[in-house]
Amino acid sequence: MVKNDSKSKEKDNCLNVDNVNKEVKTRKSDSNNKKQKVYYGDNSLVNPLGNHDYGSYMKLDSKNKQSMKGFDLKYNDFVHYILKITHEIWEEKGIGVIYDTYATNVIVHASAGTKYGVYGVISGTLQDLHAFPDRKLLGQNVIWSESENGNLLSSHRIESIGTSYGDNVFGKATGKRICYRTIADCMAKNNKIYEEWLVRDNLWIVKQLGYDPHEVAKKLAKQSKDKQPALQSKFGMGESMKGQISPELYTAKDSSVGELILEMISHIWNYKLINEVKNYYYDNAVNHFICDTELNGHDDIQGMFVSFFASFPNAAIEVERITCNQRGDQNSWDVAVRWRINGVHEGYGYFGKPSGERVEIMGINHYNIIDNKVKEEWMTFDGLEVLRQIYLNEVDEEDTIED
Repeated sequence: MVKNDSKSKEKDNCLNVDNVNKEVKTRKSDSNNKKQKVYYGDNSLVNPLGNHDYGSYMKLDSKNKQSMKGFDLKYNDFVHYILKITHEIWEEKGIGVIYDTYATNVIVHASAGTKYGVYGVISGTLQDLHAFPDRKLLGQNVIWSESENGNLLSSHRIESIGTSYGDNVFGKATGKRICYRTIADCMAKNNKIYEEWLVRDNLWIVKQLGYDPHEVAKKLAKQSKDKQPALQSKFGMGESMKGQISPELYTAKDSSVGELILEMISHIWNYKLINEVKNYYYDNAVNHFICDTELNGHDDIQGMFVSFFASFPNAAIEVERITCNQRGDQNSWDVAVRWRINGVHEGYGYFGKPSGERVEIMGINHYNIIDNKVKEEWMTFDGLEVLRQIYLNEVDEEDTIED
């Protein structure tokens, strides 16, 4: 566990973001961190979203503080770019803005698989707006950073509100008004997003619309199974242990927030030291779980981790990227973590009776860290996609699935 003694704090307070980035880069050759995973964005260069809504944010001082080489001059900084294009595309229905801000060969990683090309982005946007034509996207935070080669990455947390006026991929229009969370990680350069990782709480959408999640998952499983080739499609299984060797128990190399997150996920997620929630979370910490579930305090949060990992007790867990922005307070950070779980649904837990099916889950968490402890957490992944994978081999040609 990262030490919080006064000397350590005093030393860290003297480190600016540039120094932290230099320290992280020097670890690239370390055997425990072969690929850089931790990035820091200097929030003094942008207007952070903070407590602003879109209207008040757009009225902030428009002086360009961040070098936006290759980007349209109408964007003040990268946070402004992400918020503005989101508003124009979705709420103003300026679908053509996608052609200006997405690369023709963009790669989009979604929970159900990876798609290629701007045409899919256009199609998906039109279909979503058909289903929820009054959709409003309330930006809650944009956590950002820059890579060594000048690429800019954002992690944009959105609360969407809309009414089911049109049929959608899950079923018929219901006329019900719903609210759900999405987090999108975007990698951009020269005014174009060329790679995106998209996570949406589809299980909560389905529940609010009044559909049976299991029936919807079976329908999606049948549709995807029909598209699968007859040839072998799986060539291994993700596990937390490497053969007969226990999982790595990572120890933070310093008291930086990125190292804290690497250690915390290693201990709690991978090594299943659920008891250490008390070390990394405040007594009154809040976890905003999927399906609008609010978990308050150590007992709730520990119970969630037990239930969630009980479904995939031996799965491999990978942290793909950690993005950190310092708030105005030196000891307060906003952190985005993109992660992936790969294993077998072999236990009774959050997803019910074990199916023995292989499951892969992509998720993105946002954290507010104060004095090296979690104050608030937003855990987002697609639970409906997990159910689809669980039901994949239970459906056959004779199955009748209701719309």
